[in-house]
Amino acid sequence: MKRNTWQKEAVRSALGDAGGFVSAQALHAALRESGSTIALATVYRALTGLTDEGEADSLQQEGEVLYRACTPGSHHHHLICRRCGTTVEIEAQPVEEWARRTASEHGFTRAEHVVDIFGVCARCSDLADRASRP
Repeated sequence: MKRNTWQKEAVRSALGDAGGFVSAQALHAALRESGSTIALATVYRALTGLTDEGEADSLQQEGEVLYRACTPGSHHHHLICRRCGTTVEIEAQPVEEWARRTASEHGFTRAEHVVDIFGVCARCSDLADRASRP
């Protein structure tokens, strides 16, 4: 078990408050605005630790790694709005079965996978529809 430091606790808390996917830089800025003296490198280390321990999800979007607090120990996938960043955790049993079968067919064991579906959420779609009307 890795030790918890005040810095890691601060990052864990700020990540939970973010409510969605956020970059390390944005999280660092939020921590600094709240009066923290935490360094950016420390934020990156804490995020890596939280991700390794299953307390955070990470994904790469447009060349940048984004992080989000998640439920430890639960394997899940995401629907992510490309406009506002709203994220919904989803179960996807057919994906699980496909991943196991595909790995097995190719002789792989202990396979892991990540599935994120990007789209436009209902709220953003409604806003876009309203904006395009005369």
